[in-house]
Amino acid sequence: MEDRQLTQELAWRGRTVRWDRIGSGPALVFLHGTPWSSWLWRPIALAMAGRFTVYLWDMPGYGASSKDPSHAVDLGTQGELFAALLEHWGLDRPHVVAHDFGGAVALRARLLHGAKFASLCLVDVVALAPWGSPFFKLVQEHARVFEQLPSAVHRGAVEAYISGASHKGLRVDELRMLVDPWSDEEGQPAFYRQIAQADERFTTEIETELGRLTEPVHIVWGTEDTWIPADRARRLNDAIPHASVTLIPEAGHLIQLDAPAALSAELTNWMATTDARTAMREAAVPIAE
Repeated sequence: MEDRQLTQELAWRGRTVRWDRIGSGPALVFLHGTPWSSWLWRPIALAMAGRFTVYLWDMPGYGASSKDPSHAVDLGTQGELFAALLEHWGLDRPHVVAHDFGGAVALRARLLHGAKFASLCLVDVVALAPWGSPFFKLVQEHARVFEQLPSAVHRGAVEAYISGASHKGLRVDELRMLVDPWSDEEGQPAFYRQIAQADERFTTEIETELGRLTEPVHIVWGTEDTWIPADRARRLNDAIPHASVTLIPEAGHLIQLDAPAALSAELTNWMATTDARTAMREAAVPIAE
């Protein structure tokens, strides 16, 4: 995502967090994962800005936010930051939509750091162990070596890695937008640094706490996700008994690009249903199950 698309910033523990707010209505926050940025959510966010005040942000280490090598970018840090960011925005109970490890970030903010949500939609998320591809694990063991790859070799490796997240295949411009942030002098070490700091303990810490979620929770998954297979959706649904699940066919992990219309329709329907149920509860009208 280009810097101009994230017009505001927050300083947090030495980090610069770029963010933006568009639209009007109830607050709706999107969280990206790795190795993505808010660019992945932006088309859907724009479509929903007619009914919601939409918040987009790049986590430190990603996109337009700072990539200082001395700053931790692990899931624990990002969870603390997200809770602080909601407070900075003055949001008490926003709707939250999270993808990939954005799911773990949202869940940690909610379960460990006092954040509260009106609803939570988890889209192909990192939330249950085990997670991490063979490439991911190889980088974790040899991050310093990968940081020193020739730039052309590095770019080729990142392109191959990211391409594997799509089921239908990425257009040239889509692949470029996803790869470019990791291809310059700052981006290459940042790419391997965020993988090196990934640790399953950050999801293990909250896995047994998922049953404490009380807000409406919806789980959306691409049936062809090879990064985080769709069986995780069923496991997550078992861990959050009141959650609902939708599987979107012919979509891989990059569901925003593989099935944008289906995902947008699913999110729109989910948000409309959630708003209606919330209004009925506030009016103390019994809800037929």
